[in-house]
This record gives sequence, C-alpha cells and structure tokens, in this order.
Amino acid sequence: SERSTESFEPMMKHVRIVVSAGAAKERIETKKGVLHIFVKEEARGNMANRRAVQLAAAHWGIALAAIKIVAGHHTPRKTLAINE
Repeated sequence: SERSTESFEPMMKHVRIVVSAGAAKERIETKKGVLHIFVKEEARGNMANRRAVQLAAAHWGIALAAIKIVAGHHTPRKTLAINE
C-alpha cells in the first residue's frame, strides 16, 4: 500500500495589527481596517507583545495558542498568524 507524503497544515490567516505600549488604559480600536491594541506593558522583554496577543485572543474569542506573531517583533506594526 502507498502512504501519502502530504502533511496536513491548518488554515492560517494573517492579520496586521499596531501595538501601542505604555498606554494609560488597555483598549482595542479599529482604525482604517487595522486593529490597534493599546497595552499598559512597556515595550521591553517581549511584555507588550505577549499582552497584545492575549488581548487579541480575547477580542476574537479564540485560544491564545492559536495566535503567533510572525513579523514585527521589534516594531509597533506586527503581523499575526491565526490558526483557523
């Protein structure tokens, strides 16, 4: 019998966001179709990125493990990959 060499890859959706670190109040806004996430954490030690992913997961009602930053780790503009 012949085995399939194809691997199953879940559907990945890419979303662009902008993260503002050090905000007085955490919130999420949509401006011109882009999600802007304001976090209290400072932009060091990956703290702001982690909190932004947590807020995005809660906003969309999906598991934290389903979201990953794939671009923009060191800039406010980021691209997230979401496992669907």
